[in-house]
Amino acid sequence: GINAEYGETFHHYFKQINLSAMPTQDPIYYVEKVEVEDDGDSDGYEEVRFEDDISESETEEDLETALRTMKNSIKGEETPQAVVIPKATVSKRAEVVDDFIRNFLIRNKMTRTLEAFQREWFELHEKGQANTMEIVPDCYVQIEELENRVKFLHKEMGKMKKNVNNAGTQFIKIRKERDFHRMHHRRIVQEKEKLFADIRRLKKHYESYEPALSELRGKYETAMREKMLTKIECEKNLTKIANLTTTLTNYETVRGTLSTPGGPPVQDISPVSGVVSAAAPGSTKEHPSDTVIRTDAAENPNIGASIAMTSHLTRPGGFRETHSFKAHDMAISGLALHPTKPVIATVSDDTKWRLWSIPEGECVMTGHGHDMWIGGCGFNPEGTRLATGSGDTTVKVWDFGEGTCMHSFSDHSHPVWDVAWHHSGQLVASASMDNTSKLFDLGSMRCRSTFRGHNDSVNSISFLPYSNVIATCSADKSIMLWDIRTGLSVQSLLGHVNAINCVTFDLCGELLASCDAYGVVKIWDVRRGGVEAGHWDYEPHPVNSVSFDASGACLAVSSNDGTVKMLEVEKGVATELSGHDDGVQAALFSRDGDMLISASSDSTVKVWS
Repeated sequence: GINAEYGETFHHYFKQINLSAMPTQDPIYYVEKVEVEDDGDSDGYEEVRFEDDISESETEEDLETALRTMKNSIKGEETPQAVVIPKATVSKRAEVVDDFIRNFLIRNKMTRTLEAFQREWFELHEKGQANTMEIVPDCYVQIEELENRVKFLHKEMGKMKKNVNNAGTQFIKIRKERDFHRMHHRRIVQEKEKLFADIRRLKKHYESYEPALSELRGKYETAMREKMLTKIECEKNLTKIANLTTTLTNYETVRGTLSTPGGPPVQDISPVSGVVSAAAPGSTKEHPSDTVIRTDAAENPNIGASIAMTSHLTRPGGFRETHSFKAHDMAISGLALHPTKPVIATVSDDTKWRLWSIPEGECVMTGHGHDMWIGGCGFNPEGTRLATGSGDTTVKVWDFGEGTCMHSFSDHSHPVWDVAWHHSGQLVASASMDNTSKLFDLGSMRCRSTFRGHNDSVNSISFLPYSNVIATCSADKSIMLWDIRTGLSVQSLLGHVNAINCVTFDLCGELLASCDAYGVVKIWDVRRGGVEAGHWDYEPHPVNSVSFDASGACLAVSSNDGTVKMLEVEKGVATELSGHDDGVQAALFSRDGDMLISASSDSTVKVWS
C-alpha cells in the first residue's frame, strides 16, 4: 500500500504545478472563475481585456460589433503590432489528479496500492482535507495519449512490415509465374501458327489431288459395275455351256442307242427336262464332290412334339436380368445359340467372334481372321463348326476341333450381313449387300448357287426347318422364298413399307416373323401360303431382329431403343425387358425356354431368366 507520507508527496508535487508559469511562445488568454459572497444577486464574472487601450462600451454588444471595433482599432494605430486573436475551441473537462492516479494504478495492475490509495483518499475527503479541484496538466495527458498512439503505430508498423514482406515475396512469385506463362503462351502461339501453316499447305495439297481422286472414284465405280455385269454374263454362259453339254451327252447316248443293233427301244428323252434338275438357274457346273440335296423333305421332329412355353409366360413377373457381361470392345452385331450345349457365339464390329458359356459368361474360345466387322454367325446342326459373314465380303467356316478356319468363301462383291445352315450341315447360305444370296457347299468348297431377285441389299436369311426352302428379306421391302434345288423363287411376301431387317421361322416351320426399320413386326402363316397373321407397330424405333421361342408362342423383339419386347403371339400383348444402354441387335431363347440371351451395341450380353 501507500503510506501517508507517500500520499502527501504526490499531493505536494501536483500542487506546485502552475499553468501560468509554463513557457509559451504566445500570450494565453483564459477566463478565471471567482467565487463571491452570496448577496442575493446573480453570480458575476470579471472580464479580462485583450488590451488596455481597446475601449468598449459599458452596454452589451454582439460579436460582430466587437470584431468591427477591433479591426478599426488596429487600422488606426500608426505602428501595427501583431495581435493574437483567440480561436473558438471546444474543450473537454480536464482530468483531475485522483482520477489520473487511479487510471495509472489500474493500467499497471497495482490493485493493492489502488485499494490503499482509495481508502486514504476517501478518509481525507470525508474530513474535508482532500483538494478535488486540482487537475492534471494537458501536456501530461497528451504525452500519455501520444505514447499510447506511438505504441499502437509501432504495432501497426510491424504488421505492415510483415505484410509488405509477404507482398514482396508474393509479387516475386507472381512475376515468375507471369514470365513462365508468357513464355508458354508465346510457344503456343508459335505452334498454332505452325499448325495453321501446315493446314493451309495440306489443304492446297488436297485440292491438287481432288480432281484425280474424283476421276479414280468414277473409274472404280465403272469397273465394279462392269465386273458385276461380266460376272453375271459369265455365270449365264457357264449355265448355257452346262446345258449344252448335257444336251450333247443325251444326244450322243440316244444316237448310240439307235445305232446299236438289237439295242433297247428308243425312249422319249427331253433334254430340257433333264437340265433343270442338273443345273439350276444361277448355279455353276456340277462338281463331283457336291453335296447331294434330297428331293423329299426331311421329317421335322418338332412337329407334334410336346414343347413347353417359355417360363416368361408361365412365371409370375416374367423374366428378370440375372447375369450381364461385356463380350467385346465394340458393338455386338450378331448372336447364335449352340444346338446342344449352353454356349453362345457373339460377333462384333471389332472383327472377332467369341464363344461364351451361359449363364456365367465365361469366354470359351476367341477367333479372328476377318478384316472388317462381322455381321452374322451360325452353328452347324452338330455344333462343331461356326459360319461367319463379314464386311470384308467373305464367308468363313471355322472348325472347333482343328481350331482353324477350314475355308473362306469370297464370292460376294459387297459385305455379308447374315448366314444360315442347312439341316444337312454341309450347305451354308449367305445374305449380302450385293442384292444376292448364295449357297456354299462344304463338300466341294465352292459357291453352288446364286439367288437373284431382290433389288436392294439382302439383310437376313433363314432356312425353313428340315426343308430345302430359304427365306430372304431385303431393303426393297420384300420377302422371298427360294428352292435351293432349282435356285428359283417360289413365293414373294409383300406388306412392309420400309426396309426389312430380319426374317425367321419357328421350329415347327408354320410361322414366319419379320421386322423392318420403322418398328413394324409381322407374322406370316406359311401353311396358308404366306398369309399375314399378325401386325404390330413399335415405331419410331427400328426393330433389329426377331426370334421365336421353342413353342412358337412368344416372340422376342430386339428394338433399337435398348429394350427387348416379349410378344405373346396369340394375345398380341408385349412386355418390355430394359437394361441395355444402346440398341439391342439380337435376342435368342434357350432350348428349354428358361432363359433369354440379348446382345447390344453397348458391347454387353445380358441373360434374363
